[in-house]
Amino acid sequence: MAYSHYDRLSALDATFLAIESPSVHMHVGTVGIFAGSLRTAAGGLDIERIRSLSEPALRENARFRQRLVRVPLFDHWVWVDDEHFELDYHLRHTSLPEPGDMRQLKRLAGRIFSQKLDRGRPLWEMWFVEGLADGRFAIITKVHHCMIDGASGVDLLGGFVTASAEKEAPASGRYVPRPGPRPERLVADELAHRAKLPLRAAAGTLELLRAPRRTLNGIGHAVAAVGHALGAGFGAVSKTPLDVEIGPHRRFDWLRMELADVREAKERFGGTVNDVVLALVAGALRRFFERRGLPVPFQRDLHFRAALPDAGASASEGEAEVLAWCVTELPIAERDPAARVRASVHALREAKHLNFELLAEAGEWVPALFSAFARRQIGERIANLALTPYAGPPAPLHLLGARVLEMVPLLPLPPGQALRVALLSYAGALRIGFSADWDRVPDLHDLVLACEESFHELEALA
Repeated sequence: MAYSHYDRLSALDATFLAIESPSVHMHVGTVGIFAGSLRTAAGGLDIERIRSLSEPALRENARFRQRLVRVPLFDHWVWVDDEHFELDYHLRHTSLPEPGDMRQLKRLAGRIFSQKLDRGRPLWEMWFVEGLADGRFAIITKVHHCMIDGASGVDLLGGFVTASAEKEAPASGRYVPRPGPRPERLVADELAHRAKLPLRAAAGTLELLRAPRRTLNGIGHAVAAVGHALGAGFGAVSKTPLDVEIGPHRRFDWLRMELADVREAKERFGGTVNDVVLALVAGALRRFFERRGLPVPFQRDLHFRAALPDAGASASEGEAEVLAWCVTELPIAERDPAARVRASVHALREAKHLNFELLAEAGEWVPALFSAFARRQIGERIANLALTPYAGPPAPLHLLGARVLEMVPLLPLPPGQALRVALLSYAGALRIGFSADWDRVPDLHDLVLACEESFHELEALA
């Protein structure tokens, strides 16, 4: 048999494909803003010098030169090396009218993220944007969530940047794609994989006999997770102007705060950085809803929940990420800022935990059923808002001598949610990125300003 190579998508990665629809895009990324001399003699951005970094950067992860192939007769996908890989398709070069400002850059990021990635090619793009004021430039990364964990945009940019300001491009080797499998092999392998699923269940039974207490505890957590996922552990969320059907168009905005200031508020009021951020977002949403004319009694009766990645959940062997969340109430009705922080601390301690890993594995049996379940539960029933924090590099990064000034996360909107919030710490500052539906949240910048006002309230108290 001739040599061929492919990688099967994990159940969780397949879920990110299944959730996607004409209005729900599942790519993630970052906006990086750079300062430094990286220009050609003609004055434009030296894209060829930057391009020379691409080969060693892409060598770090084979996914960036692989494309999806569907298994015949089955609703599943595999990764194969792209025999027609074209780097210039993925590295895009564009410009803002000089001197470009942040508002124009945010609009450009929204347009880029409003377009789906082509599933016939490797699922990523990298946009180099020149024309910003003061000689700065930007890089916008865009990577499908099924390729790697949620910080994949940071990881793609991380292959190009370094802590050293002196880095030059190392010598690059020649890319030789491995041949992909024939359709009949994919079908045979898929049949064999599904035939082993009962054996994996039997292996769990043997583990129960070997270590009954440990295994029963694990089963108990799994059953609880399924119960919560089916709605037994969650009351209904309130319907708000942010819980609506979304369209394909996006807008982005962001806010920067010094990490030392956030930590000072944390020390003053107790809890964690996440507790402070939850309180900030709760205060901002209170102002936001008031400015939209929603009455105070509505806010008092509001059951508004945020879903955060569960820091206590660990990925299984071979998984890049576990789809696990903790779900907590946001104290939007609380007017006093200090009380909001205390309420956030209490709410996060009492948060319910939800793990989709078991359900994703079950999706191996009935993928269409699981994708429909995931679409409804993740976006429409469990929470009103996804809030995702990432820890970025603590020291400044550089690209061929140009310093990274800002690094802002961009995340997709879940089904039925017109707003999402992401946090990224980098070089002593915290960036809060706001992703929103273009039509449903035309006043997104008002929410960003409200978040800033909410933080100034805490600063004054601290």
